[in-house]
Amino acid sequence: MIHSRYYEELEKQECLINQKNRKSDFYNGIFDRYENPVLTREHAPLHWRYDLNQETNPYFMERLGVNAVMNSGAIELNGKFYLVARVEGNDRKSFFAVAESDSGIDGFRFWDYPVRLPDTCPEETNAYDMRLTKHEDGYLYGVFCSESKDLSDPDLSAAVAQAGIVRTKDLKTWERLDNLKTLRSPQQRNVVLHPEFVDGKYAFYTRPMDGFIETGSGGGIGFGLCEDIEHAVIDEETIISRRAYHTLTEAKNGAGAVPIRGKKCWIHIAHGVRNTAAGLRYVLYVFGTDLSDPAKLVAEPSGVFLVPLGKERVGDVSNVVFTNGAVARENGDVYIYYASCDTRMHVAVTTVDKLEDYLFYTPGDARRTADCVKQRCELIEKNLELLGK
Repeated sequence: MIHSRYYEELEKQECLINQKNRKSDFYNGIFDRYENPVLTREHAPLHWRYDLNQETNPYFMERLGVNAVMNSGAIELNGKFYLVARVEGNDRKSFFAVAESDSGIDGFRFWDYPVRLPDTCPEETNAYDMRLTKHEDGYLYGVFCSESKDLSDPDLSAAVAQAGIVRTKDLKTWERLDNLKTLRSPQQRNVVLHPEFVDGKYAFYTRPMDGFIETGSGGGIGFGLCEDIEHAVIDEETIISRRAYHTLTEAKNGAGAVPIRGKKCWIHIAHGVRNTAAGLRYVLYVFGTDLSDPAKLVAEPSGVFLVPLGKERVGDVSNVVFTNGAVARENGDVYIYYASCDTRMHVAVTTVDKLEDYLFYTPGDARRTADCVKQRCELIEKNLELLGK
């Protein structure tokens, strides 16, 4: 017999899922934010969390709780929006689950079951943060962080991060390929597969790391090519977006959503990290690379693109925004899916034209206070003259 409380909770969840999302009052001319998160722990199906049987769960207790829904890969297929979300259970283990929506801004509903990837890596403890690439070879690829215990270090928090690779045609049946090997980097996180062949090869954006958390000698976001996606090996990584002192990428940076083919360049939405008295602060930034040579940087506007605001600043890991998914539609609209504080998912909507205007006409980082003041005064002088002052 189904517990009566199930129907009460189901009604609350249906109200949440069916709630219409509206643009917020936020304005910067670059993108529109929306008021409500698109996915939260409350969106997780009740039959994932509760034993619905009155006899075996008389108090209707949550048996397998969900703590957070975050860091979603994103794709549009047949006119529908799909997020492959990172769902974190109360046990701290993450897993992937598909949620779909007709609008892309609300109405996201999880499928009945989470993703069941082939269990080919017995040493793998945790899997998370999948980027979804619709590749010109006909497959949909998922590249994610495959985390294992570092058996060479007795510290219980010591871990090893590698880039796991899977592929599918329908988001239901998945084939697990070999983890990516980068010969010059002992660990990898935030790896993204480029959607097109480059010189007849598969191209990856990487983040060379000496350790699980610290980048060490890793200089930023790398780019590398490999011949065989089923046994991917990268011999050489070229840094295309460098870390720099006293910038938003000072501590580390990493590729975010799969690059978007624009009219002038490949559009990259990445994350940058700096250390503060309150801990690490994650923000989003944008850069552009050449359409014929994706390893060549062609646009690098100054400063942050998107930061956590208001309620977005509070959560499991406060003061953080992170993206690993965006959808670029045929009409030029771009839906950027981002997580706040490792807790919930949001959407911001812009266009390819706006992103390229931002990329090529926003000034670059002048690097020094004196030069930044000069840069700002030039803008002020120009505007005051226009205003007749």
